[in-house]
Amino acid sequence: MKKHLNHPIFTIIAKAATEINVDAYVIGGYVRDIILERSSKDIDVVAVGSGIELAQKVAQLIGPKTKVTVFKNFGTAMLIYKGLEVEFVGARKESYDRGSRKPIVEDGTLEDDQNRRDFTINAMAISLNKTSFGELLDPFDGIKDIDNKILKTPLNPDITYSDDPLRMMRAIRFATQLNFTIEAESLASIEKNADRIKIVSQERIIDELNKIILAPIPSLGFKLLLNTGLLHFIFPEMVDLKGVDIIDGKGHKDNFYHTIQVLDNICPNTNNLWLRWAAIMHDIAKPATKRFDKNHGWTFHGHEDKGARMVPKIFKKLKLPLDHKMKYVQKLVFLHLRPIALVKNTVTDSAIRRLLFEAGEDIEDLMTLCNADITSKNEEKVKKYIRNFAHVQQKLKEVEEKDNLRNWQPPISGGEVMKVFNLKPCYEVGAIKDAIREAILDGTIENNYEAAQQFMLKKGLEMGLNTNLS
Repeated sequence: MKKHLNHPIFTIIAKAATEINVDAYVIGGYVRDIILERSSKDIDVVAVGSGIELAQKVAQLIGPKTKVTVFKNFGTAMLIYKGLEVEFVGARKESYDRGSRKPIVEDGTLEDDQNRRDFTINAMAISLNKTSFGELLDPFDGIKDIDNKILKTPLNPDITYSDDPLRMMRAIRFATQLNFTIEAESLASIEKNADRIKIVSQERIIDELNKIILAPIPSLGFKLLLNTGLLHFIFPEMVDLKGVDIIDGKGHKDNFYHTIQVLDNICPNTNNLWLRWAAIMHDIAKPATKRFDKNHGWTFHGHEDKGARMVPKIFKKLKLPLDHKMKYVQKLVFLHLRPIALVKNTVTDSAIRRLLFEAGEDIEDLMTLCNADITSKNEEKVKKYIRNFAHVQQKLKEVEEKDNLRNWQPPISGGEVMKVFNLKPCYEVGAIKDAIREAILDGTIENNYEAAQQFMLKKGLEMGLNTNLS
């Protein structure tokens, strides 16, 4: 392992450890990522002694400008050196009270510290000590588990997951990110302890869920969350999507599996977390809007409108941001059927203008979502939709270049309408502004000031208004 410790920080830590007479080890994710040949800029160092004292000594050896951030309550310290974030902690052993995931911490040995780790692949350590520098300490055969792509706990999984239930989310997150299999006993333990997730803060849960969503194939994680029962506690609205009802021999698609397929479909085209959230939320209101009609079978009329109205409540409950990110997801959920309708029907310039007007700067993201939403076992049907979508996208480009409707601002302001017709704020002002907008979107007039002004005067005349223009 010596060859992996060629960054100067490791030599400095080794020297500092010798000078203050403590043993030090690189441990956890950095070691795992070395073996997986993944890049990592976060290094965890455990000292058999004071981690804070070791951090301060390292900073002293680096130079006077090196800042150490100390977290006394946690007994940890952190510094940044040449692009690496290095966290120091003293070796410890932990015990838990069943009502909390906050451990009672005592000083411990390296073995104690490795025993408390969540998974065997995160319990490996590399020595930074003078006599054994670069030696790998792997008491639970973490390397073997990496080779076999298996995720398991160092000790009894029931204890590991019950002590700190967030580890269940972390297990599914690592399995999703690394495409590992969770060992059978460990998976059964997650199912057994799923209700313990209720003692974990929502902020920590959503952090892990977002990491699952940002994985290359997030459906792997959502299937595990569903099958273990965790999803029932953390996101029941998504569980409600699962299942197929059949009446008179007519069924509908399973909207849970459709949703995670859409999510997988969108991933190669975007790393935007909120666009991926839009994929998750696009059909969230289908259970609430599901109806059976003898003539038409299953319908979900208005699920885009209902879904958009559900977004703020779900975001608030999940502790997701309630700012422009939420509004962005809400907008895409509301509009996600519009391009589909264009694909099915004749593509008119007017329909394209209205879509551009409503989507604005998010039009490309909306089209990315809608392309991902094309799922069918009928390959010919999928190919047909994709061809039609290409036609819609070309039309969008042409109309945008001609009419410049993205982030549209009305050529005539309400203030100008009031001035021209000597009006105070009233119904007529709004009616004229709306009429100008509709005329532009319908293509009746061009999207410029001169055309809008002439239309405004004509409309005012029709409404019996007098102008101040000579």
